[in-house]
Amino acid sequence: MELKTEKIKKIEKIPYKGYLYNLTTESGNLIVNEILVKNSGGLGTPPHERLIAGMIHRANGGVLFIDELSTLTLRSQQELLTAMQEKKYPITGQSERSSGAMTRSEPVPTDFVIVAAGNLEILRHMHPALRSRITGFGYEVYMNTTMEDNQENRNKLAVFVAQEVLKDGKIPHFSKEAVEEIIQEARKRAGMAGKLTLRLRELGGLVRAAGDLAKEQGKDIVTKENVIQAKKLSRNLEQQIADKYLENKKKYEVIITQGKKIGRVNGLAVMGSGSTFSGIVLPIESEVVLGGGRKTEFVATGKLGEIAKEAVKNVSAIILKFFGEDIKEKYDIFIQFLQTADSGVEGDSASIAVATAILSSLKEIPVRQDTAMTGSLSVKGEVLAIGGITAKVEAAIDAGLKRVIVPKSNEKDIIIDKFKLDKVEIIPVKRIEEVWEEALVWGSRKGLLSSLKKHKN
Repeated sequence: MELKTEKIKKIEKIPYKGYLYNLTTESGNLIVNEILVKNSGGLGTPPHERLIAGMIHRANGGVLFIDELSTLTLRSQQELLTAMQEKKYPITGQSERSSGAMTRSEPVPTDFVIVAAGNLEILRHMHPALRSRITGFGYEVYMNTTMEDNQENRNKLAVFVAQEVLKDGKIPHFSKEAVEEIIQEARKRAGMAGKLTLRLRELGGLVRAAGDLAKEQGKDIVTKENVIQAKKLSRNLEQQIADKYLENKKKYEVIITQGKKIGRVNGLAVMGSGSTFSGIVLPIESEVVLGGGRKTEFVATGKLGEIAKEAVKNVSAIILKFFGEDIKEKYDIFIQFLQTADSGVEGDSASIAVATAILSSLKEIPVRQDTAMTGSLSVKGEVLAIGGITAKVEAAIDAGLKRVIVPKSNEKDIIIDKFKLDKVEIIPVKRIEEVWEEALVWGSRKGLLSSLKKHKN
């Protein structure tokens, strides 16, 4: 014992001016620079003290926000539900402070308000019990994608532009005319009259692109011309693909913009979704052939989606209504959406184009090729409103078409700069007979047109 004491005394006599490290207490905590470091991961540290609290534990007493809720696995959603119901849940897992150990603590408080977000698709991937908990004790809110086009909201968009400039920190501020051009783009992207888009992330991208252009040009302020240039340079993938589509179809004469042809119509469609879509010209052809003495068959080809197939069925009902006796057990009717293998066809906006192509081929009446059309059809022959009208009309203008037939109910939804809109004649219609009157070259067949108009009654 005396020997040990002597050794310690000798150590104490050694001069040392630094700090003392790595002494471990009985509980396993560390002493560093003469300071007790709790939860330092020593071997004696209790397992639950080695863990870092997760988001549900940190949110205790506050709000937990989860974006794209459906990306959580069903097991994770189940655990989230348990934490919400029990208001406590163990901390589990392994962290950089856990000394490599997988641990699980006693239940820790998890009393929070949850706010979750996602697209409509979220509902298909959401745990039914979790959704029941939310609807039972909270609210489900469908967020608007547009707001009213009034002075108050236009002022809010002007504030938004200023905020984006400040957030970026490098681009110049916008002139009044440049802000007005951003607001005009918000109208266009809303897709309907009297509305402004609320997809502000996409508008923010346009603001930054216009600002970058002005900065490159050495300007102290962003002008209207910078915004217009930015719209051309920052075209999304759908718009770039549509440009290539139009270029290739013109090159190989798939899109025809002059003259007249029997059984061939320039339809209009969009590619993409949400507000990130672009219009395309969609040529449609029809041919009537002798049948086999059975019920008339309507055959549509071109990689059609379910809604597009149903639309063709509705069109067949209209054709049978007008010409049933002419084609009964005599003809089969084929409809082809030209070169749609890559993009496919979905939706019912090509209905009036299909009906026009069939009538043209059935009665051998030419169709004007300088005319494009878009519109849905009811089984009674009424032309119904469709989506993406602005993008579709723009596609017709870019293709060099001179006339566009649109649903009367969509007429005010066309938001295009006047200098561009003046290049095309817009023809609003309410019924299929009006479409046929405008699109077909009747010549000596006007008697048939008169009988079709009488037939609707």
